[in-house]
Amino acid sequence: MTAGFGSGDGRPAGAEPDDSGGPAADRPGPLPPRVEPYPGAQPTWSTSPAGGTVPPRPVPAPRADRPVPPNTGQWGTPSVGPYGTGAPTAASGYPPAAPGFPAASGYPPPGGVQPSAAAGHPVQPGWPGATPPAVRPARRRWPTVLATLAIVALAAVAGLQAYQLDRLGQRLAETDRRLAQAQDGDGARLDGLDERAAALEKQAGAAFNPEAVASAVLPSVFRVRAGQFTGTAFAVGKPAADGGTNLFTNFHVVEAVWDGGGREVFLERTSQRFPATIVKVDKTNDVAHLRTSGKFTGLVTAPAAAKSGQQIVVVGAPLGLEDSVTTGVVSALRPAQGGSGPAIQFDAPINPGNSGGPVINGSKQVVGIATAKARNAEGIGLAVPIKVACDGFKIC
Repeated sequence: MTAGFGSGDGRPAGAEPDDSGGPAADRPGPLPPRVEPYPGAQPTWSTSPAGGTVPPRPVPAPRADRPVPPNTGQWGTPSVGPYGTGAPTAASGYPPAAPGFPAASGYPPPGGVQPSAAAGHPVQPGWPGATPPAVRPARRRWPTVLATLAIVALAAVAGLQAYQLDRLGQRLAETDRRLAQAQDGDGARLDGLDERAAALEKQAGAAFNPEAVASAVLPSVFRVRAGQFTGTAFAVGKPAADGGTNLFTNFHVVEAVWDGGGREVFLERTSQRFPATIVKVDKTNDVAHLRTSGKFTGLVTAPAAAKSGQQIVVVGAPLGLEDSVTTGVVSALRPAQGGSGPAIQFDAPINPGNSGGPVINGSKQVVGIATAKARNAEGIGLAVPIKVACDGFKIC
């Protein structure tokens, strides 16, 4: 220890004992340094359990190989201690610090007093002995915020799309429903139109059309020339067994030829002339059966008897005028009288030459054979029912 702390031997400062055996060698060694206690410090001497005193632990001298701690004086001792006196702490061999102050684990800041937590004083961060605060790593919050915002945005978009899809599905369902209703309505209207068209066709078919009737019948109707008499004949039924055509006319038209023993008559149409043969006659009902080798279309006979009020067309050659057409209605059905068979009364105009001509209904079917007209009267004509002729000759 240097003399910086003072010596007790009365030697001038700087005089050191000589270890070489000189004059100073026989002198007693230097006394231990005297340490002045600082206010509040504990006694430098303590009593041992045996009753003696225990000197304080000597303070080691500074060494050249040890760095001088910061904030020390020229002799290596702390320049600032408790209360600023420069007294060292007990941990370094010096008296312990006063109660309420930190131990020698470190030095208090210059000029300041550092209270300890044990004395009830708060310990500020950064002071020796204080527990350093836990350092939390800096957290970047903006990625979390961005992720949250992105999730919210995606959820909003998904919800909007789900709502739009639901609305679209509802609209499609409504459109399908309306389309189905429209199709059902169209189907019902089409069915109604079909029914009306069928009814109209039926009515049109049932409607009386003399022009259509005449167009269908005229190719099968001929003028008959039998000697000096003329009349009308028409093809009927299926073709004959030999490939010819069967025809009907009145017996009184061919009566002169038949009574004279002849059997040949002629069928005339426009500029053409076809020979025909009288096959059989029915004088009672005034009907005659003719046959020709030519092939002509036979008219269809009505399966039912004519009715009063039924519209009819009469085709013939009155006064030799071929292809003449008149119309009227069935006036009445007359039963057989005075040896003659039943007759159909009609009001269509007829004249000599119409005898043997067909009486046609609106369905283009033969209902009778025109026979005669009342003399000195108008609108009274008579016809043989076609059923009588068919039953008598079996050619219909």
